[in-house]
Amino acid sequence: MDLNRKNLLKSIFIAVTSSLITAVFLMLILPSYVLQNQPQKINYQTVEQPKQNNLAIDPMNQPLNNDTLDITTIASRVIPSVVGISSSAVQPRNIFKSSQQETWSVGSGVIVSADGYILTNHHVIGSNQDEIIVTLDDGETLNATKQWADSTLDLAVIKVDAKGLQPAILGDASGLRVGERAVAIGNPLGLQFQRTVTAGIVSAINRTISVSSDGIENYMEGLIQTDASINPGNSGGPLINNKGEVIGINTIKVVSAEGMGFAIPINIAKPVIARFVRDGNYVTPYMGLFAYDTAVAEYINQDSKIKNGIYVTEIDSESPAYKAGIRIGDIITHMGGVEINTMMALREEMFKCGQGSACTIRFIRNGEVREVSFELGARTRDGVVTR
Repeated sequence: MDLNRKNLLKSIFIAVTSSLITAVFLMLILPSYVLQNQPQKINYQTVEQPKQNNLAIDPMNQPLNNDTLDITTIASRVIPSVVGISSSAVQPRNIFKSSQQETWSVGSGVIVSADGYILTNHHVIGSNQDEIIVTLDDGETLNATKQWADSTLDLAVIKVDAKGLQPAILGDASGLRVGERAVAIGNPLGLQFQRTVTAGIVSAINRTISVSSDGIENYMEGLIQTDASINPGNSGGPLINNKGEVIGINTIKVVSAEGMGFAIPINIAKPVIARFVRDGNYVTPYMGLFAYDTAVAEYINQDSKIKNGIYVTEIDSESPAYKAGIRIGDIITHMGGVEINTMMALREEMFKCGQGSACTIRFIRNGEVREVSFELGARTRDGVVTR
C-alpha cells in the first residue's frame, strides 16, 4: 500500500472517530445543559389568585376604602358646584371724598341645593353689601340675595333664582383624622384663576384662632387646619375629603406662614341649610352667652383649671340663658346630653335644636353640677351675642 493511500485511510478514521465522539457528546451531555438553561415555565393555574373584595389595593398591599377617589375625580365632581362671588359696597361721602365710591370684593361659594342656595363666608359678602353677583361654572352670571349670615362663624347663605343646579355633597367633619387628604377648590386672587384645585392633608383639628370681624375681636374655634393652598379669593370655597364630600368652608390663612389655612367644619352649617331647603327660611336661635374652650380659658386666665367644657365669659342679662340661671364663670359641659368642649359644638347643637325649642344645659358652678332647661330665642341681628 503506497504512502498516499495510508494517509487517506488515516484521515477517514480520524474523521469517523471524531464524529462518533461528537454524537455521543450531543446525546449524553448537551440535553442536560439545555434543560438546565431553559427559562422556567410557571404553571399559573397553581398560583393562588387574590380574592376579589371590591377594595382598591395600594402599593403596600393594604386595602383602601372603596369610596376613596383620586383628585381628578374629586375635581370633576365638585367643580360644577363651586361658584365665584363678587360683592359690591358703596362707601359714603365724607370730608375726604366728594362722591360715593363703589368697592368690589371677590370670593368663592359652594352650591348646596339644586334650587339656588349657596354657602359662603360672611366676609365674602360683607355686612353692608349693595350687590352680589354669582358666576356659575358655565360662565353664567346671576344676581344673588343674602338669606342668612353669622359674622362670628364667618358663614353666610345666599340665593340665586335658578333651578337644576348641581349641589355638592355635604360630608361629616366630626370624624376627621389628622393626615387625611384635603382638597380645596376656589378662586384665588379673583376670577382670573377661578376654580383652582389644590390638595394637601388635614394638618390639625379643633384649632382656635383670633380674628377681627366687623371691628370686634373674636375667637373662631373648632377649625380644620390644612396645608392645601388657600389664598385670598379661596374664601367661601369648599374643603373636600377623599370621598368628594364637603367637610369645611375655607375661611382664612396665616399670612406669615406657609401651608397654614383654616376651614369651618361643615357640620355647623348643615342644620341651617336643611332648614332653608325644607322651609325656605331660617331663624337663628339665640341663647345669649359666649364661652371659651379650655385652651382659650387657660390663655386668658392662667389660674383656670378647666379640663372639660366651656367657660362662660359674657352673658346678655335679657337672654334666655341668663333668665334660666346661667352666669359668668359657669362651666357648660353638656347640651341635650351631648358633651360640649367648644363654643362651636354648643352652636352646632343649638342650631340643630332650633329657635323656639326647649334645650337642656348642664353646667358646673363652684364644683356643683347643675342642669336647667329653657326655650331658645331668636337672634335679631347679624353678628355676635348682644354685649
